Amino acid sequence: MPHVVVKLLSGRSDEQKRRIADEIVRAVVKTAACGEDAVSVAIEDVEPGDWDAKVFDPEIAGRVATLYRKPGYKQV
Repeated sequence: MPHVVVKLLSGRSDEQKRRIADEIVRAVVKTAACGEDAVSVAIEDVEPGDWDAKVFDPEIAGRVATLYRKPGYKQV
């Protein structure tokens, strides 16, 4: 039962978030060989000024060993 959490800089519309979630569900169903009903997706808005403290430091820099895709940007 995959659960995916996406953290985005705030400003995306609900429609954009729904489309992101739909694409994630399609990809997970295809690659994890599970049903759509097994996948859940949460999307959390993060203010730009909070990105380093709330996302980059704890979830990216603090969990490098679990990242399957590393960001192409450097922390500012």
